[in-house]
Amino acid sequence: MGLIDSHAHLTSKEFADQIGDVLDRATQAGVDRIISIGVGMADSERVLALAATDARVIPVIGIHPHEAGNVGEHDWDNYRGHMNREDVVALGEMGLDYHYDFSDRSSQHAVFEKQLELASQTNKPIVIHCREAHEDTLAILTHGGFVGRPVVFHCFTGSESQAKDLANRGWRISFTGVVTFKKSIELQRIAKAYPMDQLMVETDSPYLSPMPIRHIRPNEPAHVAHTARFIADLKGLDYDEFVDVTANNTKSFFQLV
Repeated sequence: MGLIDSHAHLTSKEFADQIGDVLDRATQAGVDRIISIGVGMADSERVLALAATDARVIPVIGIHPHEAGNVGEHDWDNYRGHMNREDVVALGEMGLDYHYDFSDRSSQHAVFEKQLELASQTNKPIVIHCREAHEDTLAILTHGGFVGRPVVFHCFTGSESQAKDLANRGWRISFTGVVTFKKSIELQRIAKAYPMDQLMVETDSPYLSPMPIRHIRPNEPAHVAHTARFIADLKGLDYDEFVDVTANNTKSFFQLV
């Protein structure tokens, strides 16, 4: 069994003229499948179209907080139309971003809450974006009835206490190349202690290239192998065993066949 990149943005403009090569390089690096995340409904439909052409691509649809200020009723119609498709394995990424505030916070809250309302009608996992908005994100998820449901905070870079907050609610975190950075000491402690039966790895490509290729842009799914090897070494585990376990964790979380 090969690696699964549990979060990538294959429809980003950085990959527009090379997606076939990107997917082939992933395969050559031992990455069997890539979960490609939509950041708005137009982008989500591009994800669905790409997945229809290549079995290595697994689609997730959602509206990123950066896009919350641009959502119209047609977007919600499309969301409802796609969310129960069998090929859509999760909903997201959704959440809050108080770092950039590209959309005003009231719009972010409203769009997040609406996505959770729709997600509650399915049994699908949800993928969370949370940046500098820990308490509000937890409050909205809790109010929405998602304690104990399958939720993953992607690209987690929070504190040990925040990681415990999520674990106490039955939620997961996933690790990007940020964990490989020299200054990511607390994140490395979290990864080292994180339960192996829940651990997942991702690139968040085209962003966050891991060490030792941090200078390479764009990041791409093939590079998830560097993050996987780093965490395996951190935990003192055999790399092949780590690959098998994290792939099985990802398959289980996203209900992949």
